[in-house]
Amino acid sequence: MKKLNVLLIGFTGGIAGALLIAQFQPKTVFLETADNAEKIQYSNIDYKGTKMANVDFVKASQASTHSVVFIKTLTNQQSYRDPFFDFWNGADFFGRRGPVASSGSGVIITEDGYIVTNFHVVKGANQIEVILNNNKQSYTAKVIGSDPSTDLALLKIEAKGLQHIVLGNSDQVQVGEWVLAVGNPFNLTSTVTAGIVSAKGRNINIVNNQFPIESFIQTDAAINPGNSGGALVDLEGKLVGINTAIASNTGSYNGYGFAIPVNIVAKIVKDLVEFKEVQRGFTGMDVKDVDAANAQRLKINDNHGVLIHQILAEGPAEQAGLKAGDLIVKVNDKDMDSKANLDEQIAYLRPGDKVKVVYIRNGKEDITTITLLNMEGTTAIMKKGTVSSDILGADFQPISKLEKDRLGASSGYRVSSIRQGRVASMGIQEGFIISTINKKSFDKVEDLIKTLESARGQVIIEGFFANGGRGVFSFYTY
Repeated sequence: MKKLNVLLIGFTGGIAGALLIAQFQPKTVFLETADNAEKIQYSNIDYKGTKMANVDFVKASQASTHSVVFIKTLTNQQSYRDPFFDFWNGADFFGRRGPVASSGSGVIITEDGYIVTNFHVVKGANQIEVILNNNKQSYTAKVIGSDPSTDLALLKIEAKGLQHIVLGNSDQVQVGEWVLAVGNPFNLTSTVTAGIVSAKGRNINIVNNQFPIESFIQTDAAINPGNSGGALVDLEGKLVGINTAIASNTGSYNGYGFAIPVNIVAKIVKDLVEFKEVQRGFTGMDVKDVDAANAQRLKINDNHGVLIHQILAEGPAEQAGLKAGDLIVKVNDKDMDSKANLDEQIAYLRPGDKVKVVYIRNGKEDITTITLLNMEGTTAIMKKGTVSSDILGADFQPISKLEKDRLGASSGYRVSSIRQGRVASMGIQEGFIISTINKKSFDKVEDLIKTLESARGQVIIEGFFANGGRGVFSFYTY
């Protein structure tokens, strides 16, 4: 049997309910199903423990389809590969391939034009066009902020009175519950498919980021290329997830899709609106799922809990008295049964928040409290600190103390939002961390940008790729 490849979709083809954001509360009454509307009915379905004669998808469709938008992006892709090979494949002599169009979906969450989508849908885009499904009106969107760790991005269009979706509560979503996937697969706008929630808390290792957060809702509702950034809704039409990936051998639907829980989405959006930066708290420990061998060694009858695999010296977890080998069974009174489950609970919190942890050591249960820290090792709110350069065609952001310690670097600046410009022609990849230019390090991001903008002659850039591997880029500029 072939192993399924998990693929991000959309760009290739085109906390909690209690923490619902005040400004995102619905201000409109959503459409009710018309009496004469044709209904799709399933008999004898047990929905949320209640025996129902029929399940009606019409109301959910009407309440959600007009809130899901079509997103078209234009990205100027350049490369420094073999210019002769590229020339015969549509590029010019210098390897430039020109603009590349892609498409995906997004979800309107406020009446004044805030839209959630996947980060990979708009990554590196020079132009972002949003087309409403109800009247086909087109808007130019700007990126308010993004979070590669969860594959989310927040867009804004200048509009008022938009029909926005109502946020649900992904914690209350149950396996076996009916859901609808709403999006624009294969450029077919406003498409609705139905299925059930197949699993929760799935970690499928698709987020290519240093600190990935994966706790997906798995569904068998058909999701195809172009659905990325679209809505996963319950039978009331409330948003329970943002569709982000499929499991497939071919790149098209093959049985399962995955969505980011709306409770995580709500927290990320709130941070991006307030701070333009996600406020992520760190525990200073790495955990892993409990397998059969660990369960036998720990003398437990099931695989309940998560095992502390590594712990950061003098980090929050160690200061709370935790050690490698401890078994965490509860976080803030919620049972832990997987690493994805723990990551999700921490994702709802910010630096400075306190986390009650119940753990087992040597067969004895104990309780402690972890105070979460930011990436600089403090409890302060993080400032964005990203600086953009039109000449270089990219954004630059200083890396955190946590990343410097991990990489063994005295300084470093992450390259993001690469568009048309000098950085693209250098062949530098999104997420690359520049540590030195011609062996010189920089204390300020502005100094690094100025050096690159004015560089002449031989230029050697050294640094680290997103996975921590070292990289060197060498080029000559006039």
